[in-house]
Amino acid sequence: MSLALVTLSHSPLLEYVDPPADVAAEVESAFAVARSFVERFDPTLVVSFAPDHYNGFFYDLMPPFCIGYEAQGVGDYGTAAGPLDVPSPIAEALAEWVAEHDVDVAISRRMEIDHGAVQPLEILFGAIDAVPTIPIFVNGVAKPFTTMRRVRRLGETVGDFLAALSDHRVLVVGSGGLSHDPPVPQWATATEQQRAMLLDGRHPTAAARDARQQNVIDAAKAFVAGTAAIQDLNPVWDRALMAVLASGDLSPIDAMTADQMAADAGNSAHEVRTWVAAFSALGAAGPYQVQSSYYRPIKEYIAGFGVMTAAPA
Repeated sequence: MSLALVTLSHSPLLEYVDPPADVAAEVESAFAVARSFVERFDPTLVVSFAPDHYNGFFYDLMPPFCIGYEAQGVGDYGTAAGPLDVPSPIAEALAEWVAEHDVDVAISRRMEIDHGAVQPLEILFGAIDAVPTIPIFVNGVAKPFTTMRRVRRLGETVGDFLAALSDHRVLVVGSGGLSHDPPVPQWATATEQQRAMLLDGRHPTAAARDARQQNVIDAAKAFVAGTAAIQDLNPVWDRALMAVLASGDLSPIDAMTADQMAADAGNSAHEVRTWVAAFSALGAAGPYQVQSSYYRPIKEYIAGFGVMTAAPA
């Protein structure tokens, strides 16, 4: 077994807004560095920790974690729709291992994933079925949130399982964050129409999806103009978290609370749970070293935007 890691911010706005040319070039350069890292590693298996944005998981049943035995991209924001190449026997063995080691996890034999999981696969591999991939959903939008200690424990347990796969080169991917507060409805303040979507908004009409996506695009333009009613990005918080992840000692993350994370970095900062799980999985195999790290707060993407690669030391 050998392990490597890529964590990266995703944004549904990558193809829908235009940041300054130098910023867009920086982001593409960071993606190119990550792609080169992945090409050299040449993974035979990907384990993807990713959130969802009320496209595959809803309040009718919202687990903190879910391992997909099969998975389909829903095709939001122009990302690919269709099946992933999920190695179901390995996914099933992983879920059984995790459950046997005292981490409660749901499973899905028909997982639906959105841009949060699909976009990294397209960026790194050009397609969602290029490399066998096991998707692991980590709730990053819907209260209540499990503790960061449990997120770290999930990653460590997954990493222990991966360490036993002697015939695979495994790329662990964490997708999401960093600080950002896009216009995702909160149940406590949602309208009745919004609550219906949060409860079960599966398979919306094309018109409904377009309207929802346009709302986010409009929010990004307003955010750049300084007129959006959303929380600002927090580069200090973002960089501090990336420094902890790079250090190899993730224990300080256990003290992070859901309410403080939202207050400091926005309601969708909970997506960094995927980064924590991914780095914890890599760390389970021993000391690691960050190979590359990029960060910039990008209002056009409504995100503190980061990309990191790492491998065993």
